[in-house]
Amino acid sequence: MIRICNSLHHDGYVITLIGVKQHSSSPLLHKSYHQIRINTYFKKGFGFYAEYNTRLFFKLLFLKADLFCCIDLDTILPVYFAGKWRNKKIVYDAHEYFSQLKEVVTRKYVYKVWHAIEKIFIPKFKNGYTVGYCIATEFKRLYEINYEVIMNAPILLENNLPEMLSRDKIILYQGAVNHARGLEYLIPAMTQIDASLYIYGDGNFLKETQQLIIEYKLEQKVILKGKSDPESLKLITKSAYIGINLVENTGLNQYYSLANKFFDYIHAGVPQVSMNFPEYKKINEQFEVALLIDELSVNAVSIAVNTLLSNVDLYESLQSNCLKAREIYKWQNEEKKLILFYKNIFE
Repeated sequence: MIRICNSLHHDGYVITLIGVKQHSSSPLLHKSYHQIRINTYFKKGFGFYAEYNTRLFFKLLFLKADLFCCIDLDTILPVYFAGKWRNKKIVYDAHEYFSQLKEVVTRKYVYKVWHAIEKIFIPKFKNGYTVGYCIATEFKRLYEINYEVIMNAPILLENNLPEMLSRDKIILYQGAVNHARGLEYLIPAMTQIDASLYIYGDGNFLKETQQLIIEYKLEQKVILKGKSDPESLKLITKSAYIGINLVENTGLNQYYSLANKFFDYIHAGVPQVSMNFPEYKKINEQFEVALLIDELSVNAVSIAVNTLLSNVDLYESLQSNCLKAREIYKWQNEEKKLILFYKNIFE
């Protein structure tokens, strides 16, 4: 969202980014665009969604704007109704295939609710974009809408060349410490890997991750580093030896994923272990930047990581390919599509 808001601001748009204030929210950093946080009494569950959507709806009713953009399905209702009430343009930004999240598809009632909202309201958003071709194709098949694909690739810094093979052999997991991210396989796999694992992030699987570290007696080997701001994380990623991007195949959101960290590792010149899912496979066939595993298991993870640790020739080849891939998969290219998308809406 920082990249999107900055790009639109620099193209002359007045941007207001609205989010929710949680107990764990870091202080807002100064940005060139407006930022609003909505405080809620309820912090999770149905009460949270009902309260936040209601507060957001009334905020949008009185906010000066020409267009409302909702990020994922959990804000689609207030954006749609406020947009229609005020006769404003509306856009859907699908960062996730929300109804296919693991925490949704594995809960029968929750899935019915979100799937119904998706079926009713996504077709009403004729203008939209998403992060990968698989989700765009699925939306086209189901709802006969043509969404642009704007990938979450980082900004390429031309003088930010990573040092080759000069790093300590640190394995890095960065991003949300959530369910369906393979941590229940990664942690026990570390018993078979002669290196340290640093985990940067927070999420709904953090307590279970802490328990796994204790269970497998890995307190000195697997280090929970907590959340880090984006700029600090760039430097941290550059210092890693191997990146980890594991995704459980439960729900199409995971299977169709194209995680931010996949691109972050590429830009840092860090070979990674990732999943043999369609979006990753497509990029890896163009530029081999990762070892892709067919199944999420302790054995598969440990074999892949140990291969990168021991095979210097393979490691150097993947690292070299990262430098080629980041020239293509960079925000400078995706930004052009974003600017054109909004230009076409306002013409």
